[in-house]
Amino acid sequence: MNLRDQLKEILPDILPRNPAQAIKGTELIEMVKHRLKQDYSDATLRYHFSIMSCDPSSPIAKVEQGQGYYLRTSTIHTMNSARNMFRSDSGESSDSSVMGSADMDVTLARASKFRAVVQRYLEAVQQFPFSFEESFSTDVEANRWRVPDMAVVDWLTADSSDDHVTMDKRKLEITRRLGESPMRVSSVKLRLELNHSSVLEDLHQTLASSEWANAGELLIAASINDQRLVEEIRRFAARYGIGVISFGLDADVLDDMPEPAAIENLLPGEFDSIQSLLQIRRYAAPESGKSHDWQHIVNAALENNDFARFEKWVSKSLLEERVITAREFEDLERSKTSVAQEYVA
Repeated sequence: MNLRDQLKEILPDILPRNPAQAIKGTELIEMVKHRLKQDYSDATLRYHFSIMSCDPSSPIAKVEQGQGYYLRTSTIHTMNSARNMFRSDSGESSDSSVMGSADMDVTLARASKFRAVVQRYLEAVQQFPFSFEESFSTDVEANRWRVPDMAVVDWLTADSSDDHVTMDKRKLEITRRLGESPMRVSSVKLRLELNHSSVLEDLHQTLASSEWANAGELLIAASINDQRLVEEIRRFAARYGIGVISFGLDADVLDDMPEPAAIENLLPGEFDSIQSLLQIRRYAAPESGKSHDWQHIVNAALENNDFARFEKWVSKSLLEERVITAREFEDLERSKTSVAQEYVA
């Protein structure tokens, strides 16, 4: 196994998820050396760290302003799903041939930050988001209509306190005996902003990708100041029963925010400073009373990795009778993969 492949296996167990806890190169070299199967010079390892940190498919990322390395949470898949969240000035889906590379990088950063803010906000109000990412690396045009950017689970059988949510096993058993669902699932589309040329397509995609869920929601980063656009949104929502919410985060506000990985790892008290910037406004509420289609999720999981991960995450919470966050689930899956790879090696 070459050095790069060895580092891909080793680094996820060593690197911190939080950029604030980044490990400096010299220290990382010493931590890696004793786990490698061959001897490599410090210069060789430092070179590989630098090269791999520029590769979005590798597990190592470099702090943007400062020194040190941390575990990459933004992969090729997350970048592609972020690209799906905005359009070029022409109204067409984002394309690097239309937008300059510098503009694309800035807009991708805004999209990734918005997704991180949405995830943290939902967690703060004790809902449980799950990102669909791999779908936008393949068959993108079709998946824009079939797959949400995110699914959000509300556990109806949970007890919540100020800082955490636990599964109430008595409530869970009662729902089982009554043949009722222990959860409510929302299918969510994310957009940086809406405009007249593409709003109907965005709304229809939200509707189409939420057919299997209890509700469909369209979450927009930017404020909506055009009253004609607001009226168009409300007419569509009233007819088809989707929800629409703006977070009031315009481009300059997103630009001033820390990188997505830092947002993901803020302590609850630290996230309050970002939450104070939100100007959340609901333009339409989703239709109530609709049930979700679990069989659709099971069937979709056979050919779609995002649905497979989502089905496995929900099932794990139900089988273990505890509320498991998406982040905890991903960490458990990564740990199992690492152990399996070590066993094979």
